[in-house]
Amino acid sequence: MSGFEPAPQDLVLTLLGSYLRPRETAEVWSGGLVRVLGEFGFSAGAARVALNRLVSRDLLARTRDGRHVHYALTARSVAVLAEGDRRIFTLGSAPREETTWTVLWHWIPEERKLARTRLVRRLRFLGFGPVQDGTWLAPHDREQEVAKLLAEHEVSEYAGVLLGRPATSLDFAELVSRVWDLAELAERYRGFVATFGPHRASLRDGREALLLCTRLVHTFRDFPFFDPELPVALVPAPPHRAAALALFHELYPVLAERAGRYFDSATSTR
Repeated sequence: MSGFEPAPQDLVLTLLGSYLRPRETAEVWSGGLVRVLGEFGFSAGAARVALNRLVSRDLLARTRDGRHVHYALTARSVAVLAEGDRRIFTLGSAPREETTWTVLWHWIPEERKLARTRLVRRLRFLGFGPVQDGTWLAPHDREQEVAKLLAEHEVSEYAGVLLGRPATSLDFAELVSRVWDLAELAERYRGFVATFGPHRASLRDGREALLLCTRLVHTFRDFPFFDPELPVALVPAPPHRAAALALFHELYPVLAERAGRYFDSATSTR
């Protein structure tokens, strides 16, 4: 697992999003979940702190059954994971020809700093990039998603949204290169292929499948934060994106089945 150092809270959501089924009603034993987090190098104390913080953020719900504590996903985390699935599993699925862009302005006050931080993270995941302070740009029609996000974080009164298309009289590609770091994006895709490509022919036992599959998903889920899926007529697709997508969709189904069985066994109270 060299070079894989996720934040424990993020890793918990990756694990539960990948292996807990059905998401809406299933529960997982806390002791087993702590044990699984230990496989990734986290102490029991660090794991329990992460779980408590996710409860405080309304991303996990805690229940007790006798001497056993269980965790379940909340309605909020189920919605966040479902949104993530849509972005992750459709990323790069078709060349972007769309000409409608979304511009968002916000002037969220300092006393709503937490809401602003959470909004910005979700905006990045939807393909938005920062033009300047409080101004965000996305190469898609994101009106409905943005309206939902603003309402969810109760900041609609502090934002404005505009839909439009770039003017052809100016070099819009130059602006795009300033909003998104396309060189870093290309390197991330290249690194993904280099890291996971050698695992194509490997057969894995349950534990190895869990470690590799979780690392695969956790790494891949970062791509929507960096890849706005720009229209191909404006900017060519990153050179290694197609190979990275093909590799992910090849490895994930095979690994996820074995990893899920191991996860269920490791988190069982029996």
